[in-house]
Amino acid sequence: MTGLPLIIAFIVAIVLMILLISKLKVHPFLAIMGISLLLAIVAGIPLKQIPDIIGSGFSGTFTSIGIVIILGAFIGAVLEKTGAALKLADMVIKLVGEKNPQLAIELMGWVVSIPVFCDSGFVILNPIRKALVKRTGVSSVAMTVCLSCGLYISHVFIPPTPGPIAAAQTLGAGDYLLLVIGIGVLCSIFPLIAGLIFAKFIGKKIKSADETVDNGEVVKTYEELKAEYGKLPGGCNALAPLLIPILLMALSSVSSMAGWTGAFADLLTFLGKPIMALAVGAVLAIIQLFTAGKGKDFYNLTNETLKTVGPILFVTAAGGVLGKVISSSDMVNYITANATTLQAIGIFFPFLLAAILKSAQGSSTVAITTTAGIVAPLLGVLGFTAPVQIALVVMAIGAGAMTVSHANDSYFWVVTNFGDMQPEQGYKTQTLMTLVIGIASIIEIFILSLIF
Repeated sequence: MTGLPLIIAFIVAIVLMILLISKLKVHPFLAIMGISLLLAIVAGIPLKQIPDIIGSGFSGTFTSIGIVIILGAFIGAVLEKTGAALKLADMVIKLVGEKNPQLAIELMGWVVSIPVFCDSGFVILNPIRKALVKRTGVSSVAMTVCLSCGLYISHVFIPPTPGPIAAAQTLGAGDYLLLVIGIGVLCSIFPLIAGLIFAKFIGKKIKSADETVDNGEVVKTYEELKAEYGKLPGGCNALAPLLIPILLMALSSVSSMAGWTGAFADLLTFLGKPIMALAVGAVLAIIQLFTAGKGKDFYNLTNETLKTVGPILFVTAAGGVLGKVISSSDMVNYITANATTLQAIGIFFPFLLAAILKSAQGSSTVAITTTAGIVAPLLGVLGFTAPVQIALVVMAIGAGAMTVSHANDSYFWVVTNFGDMQPEQGYKTQTLMTLVIGIASIIEIFILSLIF
């Protein structure tokens, strides 16, 4: 099959995949793998080649990103367990000041969610949010929206969160992950500002249960929260598992650009690979775990991390299979020959595709990994070939993958429940906020795409 019928078959396949995941509650791994097989058959790929294509797409994805995702998730789990995430939050408060509680909690979430999943990050930081609400008297809803916003932005933009790492590796940006991190930080500016403005606005319109009802809950102070962890790690110790890998990747990039040679340059190249850099970060996290007196939790923490990232790895690999099927069909050749329309859409194509997948099935990570697998064979057609351009495609996918969060998204319920809001209030706050920051993000990404 070729031409327009193949494009229609692809669209039907995506719609079926969304229906399987969102309506029939089929696991994303099974849905994506099943659709990939059907699409391969319908696309006319010779039957004897299909098993090899599926195996190649699956194993290739594992080869490139499996260890990286596991190490990134492990570092985040340790930071959560030792209280280092709380320490990072405290450092943000001291930097911004308690006179700006909405900005403080937003940046706190943005920092903590770089290594920690946004769902877990909200649970970790929610007691601090409540304490700041009581201490400053600001709107509880505004603080909830700001915290959710900060967590969500870094969750979809900045490695070592699994989604952005998976997208970067799938699109061929794995060797310049530091650039992806830098672009992710840059692309956070517009949505952080837009989210803060929206939070202050909606906080005046909606009141949560903890603002209208005295439920007698005792709000813990920061000191009481800190006491639950025992002694928190020092600032340098808390930062090391995140900062050292970034520095190693930066030094490797400098060495490569400067053309350094010799044993030292080889060492920098070795340590600057994402797998090795994050391995160093994991070692530092393990040291942090044992110095915090929580070494007995090492085995269980590792086991829980593997359980957490397992579904992500398999869904990501399934997305790789779909991408391999697409690249093995005649679709790329047809689109290349008729690329004018797609080029006109440009950076908005991955954004819209990710937004459709996100809104339909709920998971940002599934939306990111699936979209990356689909877009990867089309990068040349879209005209994105330079490293900075590919990094911006990763950001466009991330922006779409947070547009929008609603009832089929577990994070929606975490924010709504812990923020003491009713579901209808969640739609007016969390859902609208993700729409606002998604639009703000793609506007900034589009502007940057014009520059780069």
